[in-house]
Amino acid sequence: MNLDHLTTRQKVVAPRLRTPTPSALGGESVGGSLPGDFDAEQVTRLSLLSGVGIGLWSIGLVMDAVLLPTLPGGLAYSGSRANLIEAFGIVISAAMFAYARFSGHTSRTKSEVGLVFMVLNAVAIAALNTWVARPPMSAGMMQLSWITILILVFSMIVSVSPAKMLVASLVAASMDPLGVWIAHLNGTPVPSAGHTMALFLPNYSCAAVATLTCRMMDRLRRQLRRAREMGSYRLVERLGQGGMGEVWEAHHRLLARRAAIKLIRPEVLGAGTDADARTLMRRFEREAQATAALSSPHTIQLFDFGTTGDGNFYYVMELLSGLDLESLVRRFGPVSADRAVFLLRQVCHSLADAHARGLVHRDIKPANVYVCRMGLEYDFVKVLDFGLVKFGGGPVNHTLVTAEQVTTGTPAYMAPEIILGEADVDRRADVYALGCVAYYLLTGQLVFEGETAMKMLVQHVQAEPIPPSQRTELPIPRAVDQVVMACLQKDPDKRPQDAAELFRMACGCMATDAWDQERARTWWERHLPEFSGPLHLPDRAAQVAASPVATH
Repeated sequence: MNLDHLTTRQKVVAPRLRTPTPSALGGESVGGSLPGDFDAEQVTRLSLLSGVGIGLWSIGLVMDAVLLPTLPGGLAYSGSRANLIEAFGIVISAAMFAYARFSGHTSRTKSEVGLVFMVLNAVAIAALNTWVARPPMSAGMMQLSWITILILVFSMIVSVSPAKMLVASLVAASMDPLGVWIAHLNGTPVPSAGHTMALFLPNYSCAAVATLTCRMMDRLRRQLRRAREMGSYRLVERLGQGGMGEVWEAHHRLLARRAAIKLIRPEVLGAGTDADARTLMRRFEREAQATAALSSPHTIQLFDFGTTGDGNFYYVMELLSGLDLESLVRRFGPVSADRAVFLLRQVCHSLADAHARGLVHRDIKPANVYVCRMGLEYDFVKVLDFGLVKFGGGPVNHTLVTAEQVTTGTPAYMAPEIILGEADVDRRADVYALGCVAYYLLTGQLVFEGETAMKMLVQHVQAEPIPPSQRTELPIPRAVDQVVMACLQKDPDKRPQDAAELFRMACGCMATDAWDQERARTWWERHLPEFSGPLHLPDRAAQVAASPVATH
């Protein structure tokens, strides 16, 4: 699975996130910096815990109000006082559930409210232990209170500072002795003060354990935070993952600039030994530097690259706002000929720059071509995945991606010479793939259909394609038909010899010049309004959160 299609905020795949909170940006958070995805997961656990509380208190209420009174003689926990306490437990659990799920407060605030929820549950448990049931009068009758379990569970669920957890746990642990004292004031026989503290010593022991647990979790979060720092960038949220690695949204620590970081595991590139890994690293550096030198505005910008502490390669790229051509066609259908040529020219601009520098992309496909809102421009094309290029004229294995991975990746856009395993695969393979992309844009269909990848590959080698004008009801000028069919020639010598030549041919299709920025803007406002709003400067809160002074 290619991951570059996850480096944008597509509305068609996932909704655009709201402006990140300082916590989500890796800023000051509960008990230290808690990464955004774990932060959200903690809130989910808190709401789940309150949901469990609703269930447990409801079971107790049903038992005491309905079942136990029907038994001969009843039991100690039956009665209106127990019912009121259990109803109170249900109410506070439901309130906590609603607050955790629907409140707009930060995760830090929700965690601190969770401590209050823990103490209120301890009050209810202590009331059942001492006001409904009689406190044990002898050491032999000592039993563990449910407050001990409550404290331990919350220490593993709620992420707060160890000091806050200690205070809240001690208050919760003291609810049982406080309940005994109140029962004494009401005239109920209770054990002595020393005996009472001995009875509920496990409460305080669990409070100490909870503080240690919280401290260990805090240390783990700090280690995770350091592991997520890559140079000047900090990982914020994982956008997706696949066979080659993961793509994350990241923020520059000083500039508050959003970026996409692509992590590539060395083992998927064939690094079986340390020597292989070093060789791959040198090739990775050389190709990343060549990619960074590309100057076309229609090429994805590469900000940084390197290796993580555990040996993964990573690229830092610009984070785009838009959707890839595959998603565009699947959602809205084939595009008009004038728009297809408008997009094709921009892709050619990017590839022509790469071809002039001796680079061959080798994985041109709709998922690797993005159409974006870029500043005031619409339908602005960005070509992705230039991190896995090949230096032109060399053998196939002079690339970070193996021949096997390419063959199994995108057979619908593969040039015949790649399928046949010819050693000299050059820029004309990109031209063939670009012809397949244009065909898909114009018709919404692949050049060749096949039940299996192998049947599709065979057709690319042997079958003659049907002109796109014969496979769609949309009007396609003859000149556009001819450009696409020229790209799809089996013999590389009969195709346009590079993207620059194809660019000139596309510019010669004068009948398709009707698509311009005004029409593009109108289309985006109608079909993708989420990307058509006013532009904003970075949020000041985000800038502060990204500052090394304010963050971990």
